[in-house]
Amino acid sequence: MLDFAIFAVTFLLALVGAVLYLYPLSEELLDKWLSYPETQHVPLSQHMLGFAMKSVTQMVMGSTFEDDQEVIRFQKNHGTVWSEIGKGFLDGSLDKNMTRKKQYEDALMQLESVLRNIIKERKGRNFSQHIFIDSLVQGNLNDQQILEDSMIFSLASCIITAKLCTWAICFLTTSEEVQKKLYEEINQVFGNGPVTPEKIEQLRYCQHVLCETVRTAKLTPVSAQLQDIEGKIDRFIIPRETLVLYALGVVLQDPNTWPSPHKFDPDRFDDELVMKTFSSLGFSGTQECPELRFAYMVTTVLLSVLVKRLHLLSVEGQVIETKYELVTSSREEAWITVSKRY
Repeated sequence: MLDFAIFAVTFLLALVGAVLYLYPLSEELLDKWLSYPETQHVPLSQHMLGFAMKSVTQMVMGSTFEDDQEVIRFQKNHGTVWSEIGKGFLDGSLDKNMTRKKQYEDALMQLESVLRNIIKERKGRNFSQHIFIDSLVQGNLNDQQILEDSMIFSLASCIITAKLCTWAICFLTTSEEVQKKLYEEINQVFGNGPVTPEKIEQLRYCQHVLCETVRTAKLTPVSAQLQDIEGKIDRFIIPRETLVLYALGVVLQDPNTWPSPHKFDPDRFDDELVMKTFSSLGFSGTQECPELRFAYMVTTVLLSVLVKRLHLLSVEGQVIETKYELVTSSREEAWITVSKRY
């Protein structure tokens, strides 16, 4: 498990250069979508996974992953490992299927090999662009800690980022009013200038859009945490260091806390008490996980680029069914269309 204090420092250092990687990748996706005729259906989940893979690999591991073939190899191994983390370990089926277990172990070994090589390459050297692994290397961690921390961050960030981007755009396609307000804020903050870390902090409404996306989609429906101190619920004692599972998917749509809980309404986060409740669940503020914080940054940059130039539109008649796992996704591909603003 990552030491949060160390991780917070290294993560802040990594975020300073995030826009250097994210803006060109967002522009690349924008150019692709601008080339489509307005009637073309865009496979949103597929495109967001590819975008997230590029963003995370370049931010964490550097210029090696400017090569699309390296990203494709990483994505294949990542998919094998993540699918077993989400299923094989939870239901015990991985140990019962030797073929799947070997595929999992081979994929994990390849991911570890890539990370080890990059850690070795970055140690004791200075590079023009700072990446996430550099922060870990400079944090007086041993090689095994660096490997484990970068592996956990890479695996989780790719999926959380991809799904946050997907759900945010899905919800924007269902609300012309929300999309209009976001477009106006983006224009007001950036004007004709570039996307910068300082200006991103001013996107208050965009932050609310992303918080409401996490809540409405129930992005991470379950979390687990070790009990720091002995606790009590009614007459039940929870001993210290007990692993406690939190049913966040239930809490995030409790009508006693969230009026009209199934409605996508970013304006609800104008209320400071609502944001405080959201933060207490670990989705914002000091308790949020580093992977989600990274996903917020990536999605903010992406939306700033896309919404400024495009109307994001839903496909008529499409019903998106939800699939609840470690990170919530759609059961089938989510399709959208786009049209140019100018």
